[in-house]
Amino acid sequence: MGRKRNKKLSNISTNWGIVDLGFANYSDKTNYTAATTGQSLVNAPNSNFTLGASDFKLKAAKSVDVNVWFFMQRLNLIKHHINLKYGLGLELNNYRFRSDISFKEPGFSPYSSTAAIPNAYVIRDSINFSKNKLAADYLTVPMMLNFSSNPGDHNRGISVSVGVSAGYLYSQRNKQESNKRGKQKNKGDYDLEQFKFSYIAEVGLGPVRLYGSYSPNSLFQKGLDMRPYTLGVRLSNW
Repeated sequence: MGRKRNKKLSNISTNWGIVDLGFANYSDKTNYTAATTGQSLVNAPNSNFTLGASDFKLKAAKSVDVNVWFFMQRLNLIKHHINLKYGLGLELNNYRFRSDISFKEPGFSPYSSTAAIPNAYVIRDSINFSKNKLAADYLTVPMMLNFSSNPGDHNRGISVSVGVSAGYLYSQRNKQESNKRGKQKNKGDYDLEQFKFSYIAEVGLGPVRLYGSYSPNSLFQKGLDMRPYTLGVRLSNW
């Protein structure tokens, strides 16, 4: 029998239609006194229970991250063991709240019709929501340095990728459900940062691939200081 020939690896390979399924959360660094003073948080008059960190706690199991990457490419740098990995796709972050808060655009608050609030703000609503989430969707470009122990067979060995991503916010909405108001999808400008910069990583152990991300910057432009992070499973050929 002749010896089996090694398959020649392409210097550029493309993977189409990659899907991430994971969880979204954030690290809360907000100064709530300053956020209230700056009217990013608006409390009911004479309220003894002001908005605070507990109002922004998430239902972790229901705060999901779904990403759809149109493509990812891998460019060989050193003998296919070290590669540059990059792509383009959509990041869909959903933050599911435990409390009954509502995000509002600039304007008159429910508590005053005489002085408009110049920025987006958050209130504690007067009804109970069965579902209450903030969704933020981004068009994102990831860029990573990839290390592969077995470039000839990506279902074996270990693969590690680390790098950064830059995302452009194209949609934001506060989706709520309640018996009183029914289903509402409130699209608006809630002062989310237009651009999202994140540190990203991916680990492949045989056919299983895990991903994670962390943004050192806040999700919001002012007032609230939430640093987003994600963790999940990547459905990818490599």
